[in-house]
Amino acid sequence: MAEFRAADLVARRLYEAGCRHAFGMPGGEVLTIVDALEKAGIAFHLVKHENAGGFMAEAVHHVDGAPAVLVATVGPGLMNAVNVVANAEQDRVPMVVLTGCLDADEALTYTHQVLDHRAVLDPITKATFTLTAGEAETIADKAVSIALERRQGPVLIDVPIAVADAPATPKRRRRVPPSTVAPAGEKFKLVRDWLSGAERPLIVAGLDVLADDAAPALQAFAEQFEIPVVTTYKAKGVLPEDHPLALGGAGLSPLADQHLLPLVKQADVIFLVGYDPIEMRPGWREVWDVTKQCVVDFQAVENTHYMHQAGISFTCHIGAALEAIMDVKQAATRWRGGEPAAVKAALAQAFPKDDDWGPAGVIAEARAALPPETRISIDSGAHRILLSQMWEAPYPKAVIQSSGLCTMGCAVPMAIGLALAEPDRPAVAFVGDGGFLMSPGDLTTAAELGLKPIIITFVDASLALIEKKQRERQLTNAGVDYEHRHNFAALGRAMGGAGVNVTNRAELRAAIEQALTADTFTVIAAQIDRGGYDGRI
Repeated sequence: MAEFRAADLVARRLYEAGCRHAFGMPGGEVLTIVDALEKAGIAFHLVKHENAGGFMAEAVHHVDGAPAVLVATVGPGLMNAVNVVANAEQDRVPMVVLTGCLDADEALTYTHQVLDHRAVLDPITKATFTLTAGEAETIADKAVSIALERRQGPVLIDVPIAVADAPATPKRRRRVPPSTVAPAGEKFKLVRDWLSGAERPLIVAGLDVLADDAAPALQAFAEQFEIPVVTTYKAKGVLPEDHPLALGGAGLSPLADQHLLPLVKQADVIFLVGYDPIEMRPGWREVWDVTKQCVVDFQAVENTHYMHQAGISFTCHIGAALEAIMDVKQAATRWRGGEPAAVKAALAQAFPKDDDWGPAGVIAEARAALPPETRISIDSGAHRILLSQMWEAPYPKAVIQSSGLCTMGCAVPMAIGLALAEPDRPAVAFVGDGGFLMSPGDLTTAAELGLKPIIITFVDASLALIEKKQRERQLTNAGVDYEHRHNFAALGRAMGGAGVNVTNRAELRAAIEQALTADTFTVIAAQIDRGGYDGRI
């Protein structure tokens, strides 16, 4: 039998899980890991910051479904990755983080860059491991399996330098995937009765629909029983958002909530379908009354958050739960007053698409100019709230963003990851000027890889969302403005791509059309006035 290094067995297990890309910045402590990944068929991509590398890895995961792979060297390399690992935990992203560390004996008497990686990441990961040569493959399988559990998340494998190179024997230990579990029993019979007699049923769907690949079952269930669907932002597209029953995303916009929450309170039966409230703001805390409304929770894991309660809860496979009640005979007419259609119309009026310019005009023109199959990433900020309401997602994961942690600086590297995973599909980042300034260095990564994402930047020389909140509270203007409107278009050109400034819809349309056929990435700097989000989100 050929001799393997312990690092080889980790890399082989990741390849088996579908991983074909890894991202990071190498140091001497991870050179064997990088070598093992490449030999296993997993391309290692050099990035300019570990945080950006993690977001590129996440974007690839959203396309291929395999765990994201991030490599970080000892000490500062790991510390640079803390934000994106926390994001993976909050946003339920399966991620395997591979770090290099000093051997235990050496760490006893050597202090330079030495810190406890596992202690740092333990609060924001599902599990942490230190690799051993004797059980390298077992640890790798545990890491992959835990990361891909139905409530997905990040796992750390800390790899001592000598262990990475140590001979290791494959043991072929694999966790057996659990069987698909559907609800049953007396309580499920009661749910069937509720569904049959419901006059005003409503679905609130969340990202665990995606983990169970249950979007087709959700659409079939909603259509058969004529139930309108509200989603969280990460679940946008589980029901195509041009569908008559789709009421769009919710969770951040008070303006949208003005229309959606009254409908929730009118519902007599509410189905929480893979709903994870980590994306939602306080307005959605305990928004239904289980003493007056029939609330059913089909959930991936038990409710320990207490953000909401349900009359009946099932920890089960989401798609299997919906399929198990598809034979219910409908005994009541749904929403006699046509309230869901009225809400859908009111939302369209609240978020119009005919602005001459400003942030809404940028979003509307971009949607009209880009092909329907485009995938987009959105950074955090006021533009994210507006765009998440205006942009209709035709399929799941057409829109990716940080919704749990809501971190800035994610959209540009995510768009690079999307472009790498699907080079023939347009990938577009929407980012504020503050978020853009957090990750310009990795534009060179796009150039080096020959990728062609389009970066649309909302340039108003302000942290728009925070400035708006500061102003509304009549506080002193401080720490939210930039002295100058930075030349982002020039920065794009300096980093190896194309760059153009636009000031109206016609210029934006022309820039997008040119970017779609360009041979490099393009930064489009949309110059907008401050205050453009007032009254719009």
